Amino acid sequence: MSPFDLTGKVALVTGANTGIGQAIAVGLAGAGADIAVAGRTLPSETAASVRHAGRKFLAINADFSTIAPVEAVIAQVLRHLGHIDILVNNAGIIRRSEALEFSEADWDAVLNVNLKTVFFLSQAVARQMLAQGEGGKIISIASLLSFQGGIRVASYTAAKSGLAGVTRILANEWAAKGINVNAIAPGYIETNNTKALREDERRNRQILDRIPASRWGKPEDIAGTAVFLASRAADYVHGAIIPVDGGWLAR
Repeated sequence: MSPFDLTGKVALVTGANTGIGQAIAVGLAGAGADIAVAGRTLPSETAASVRHAGRKFLAINADFSTIAPVEAVIAQVLRHLGHIDILVNNAGIIRRSEALEFSEADWDAVLNVNLKTVFFLSQAVARQMLAQGEGGKIISIASLLSFQGGIRVASYTAAKSGLAGVTRILANEWAAKGINVNAIAPGYIETNNTKALREDERRNRQILDRIPASRWGKPEDIAGTAVFLASRAADYVHGAIIPVDGGWLAR
């Protein structure tokens, strides 16, 4: 059996309506996992692709601006799919403003979704994984701003930098319990969120000139790394934040 085979596994992916989350959900399904997705938008395209791969699919409506939905989301996955073996923390938001003008509301909104809920959802899923007795894989979507400062995104940079730390602490505590906790740091990826950047000729050229691979990434570039981290091939990978950035950080 391939070490990348996920047959019999159940993955919960947050924010999988489009872009990176959708690609990860479809990629995990292609490797054999059944998929539950949780978020605010009905993921119709994701559902069709997962089912086309011959896997079970469950959509759960959840607003992760608070931790209120966490227990109900897990309960629904267990009710319909029986267990949880893989968690992908992909849901996230961003707010842009000069640091001198940044509001408390924009700070709290981003930290709540991108860091607080990620921690408490991971905690709840880890408890379930331990109860199942077979360990599991937790993968969070970090950012280049887990390594860099950025501009005009104070709360996003704080959250993604914090997420790198949370990934390490959870790995330290849970590795010996059979739970792998890691993160992926995407570079500049072709998604709805980056459409404006790609359409700005000057900014697009500046970005491409910095990327050794000389192209924007595609969501599928992230999916492959997620399949690896979710699989037996990554059983000895703990606390890693893996950049998938076309070489951006190496420049």
